[in-house]
Amino acid sequence: MGNNISKDALNAINKKTGKTITEGAVKKLASTVKPTTIQNEAQLRQLIKQVSAMAKVPVSEDTVKDIVSAVKKSGLNPSSMESLMKMMMKK
Repeated sequence: MGNNISKDALNAINKKTGKTITEGAVKKLASTVKPTTIQNEAQLRQLIKQVSAMAKVPVSEDTVKDIVSAVKKSGLNPSSMESLMKMMMKK
């Protein structure tokens, strides 16, 4: 992930959730993501739950399955935290 998170993405997430998620909080969580996190389903599920908790937006098991499936199909790069967050916010 670059040093700057798209302000548009962060603003969209904050607007959709009605919560304030700081860039620092996203960077802190993103710093824990490694390539193996994305490849390991259990770790990926944990990451989804962490993002959900950070955003204070509940994510159903069906949504988690959809995200896991989409990540596996796309080969989502761990530096693409913004993409993962966007997928969650679409649900």
